[in-house]
Amino acid sequence: MPVTTSDLRLADRIWIAVALLHQEHPGREGFSKDEIRRKLDDLGLAKGTDRGSVNAHLKEHLVANVPPSTSKYRMLYQTMPGGNLRLFRPGDFTYATRYQRRKPSKSVPKREEIPQHYRPLLDWYDTWSKGILNANANWEQDPLIGLVGSGRHIWADEHADEYVENLRREDT
Repeated sequence: MPVTTSDLRLADRIWIAVALLHQEHPGREGFSKDEIRRKLDDLGLAKGTDRGSVNAHLKEHLVANVPPSTSKYRMLYQTMPGGNLRLFRPGDFTYATRYQRRKPSKSVPKREEIPQHYRPLLDWYDTWSKGILNANANWEQDPLIGLVGSGRHIWADEHADEYVENLRREDT
């Protein structure tokens, strides 16, 4: 049986709206709660949902880096205190209380629980979230990565264990 928009959980509706905002505005880091509410309205995803529920989801239920109340999802990330929201990415800070039985809570909709025409968003998200991580990784200029191999000349002619033993002997 196909999934209809009216069958969607509010959390999944919001995730879809934010994913579409990211696609429409690829250079933006996040979106205001008003922008997200407007997108929900434009898509018809807010029908039958009271504004208070949407607000609670945008304030705490879905936001990984704020303390949870009842819902412990990790679908959104607040870019600064009281600031804009974006989709959660693997590696983002998450409050420990958002883990259920030592497993992370839901961060993306389940494919079978959203309408067919929104399912490509899940594939887009996989690429988007990995692309962001790779774009931020400038390995050549990373100061810690630059230290790899430094100091190897210290024990080039000596096994590391022997080097440590010699240092210990010198200290006594």
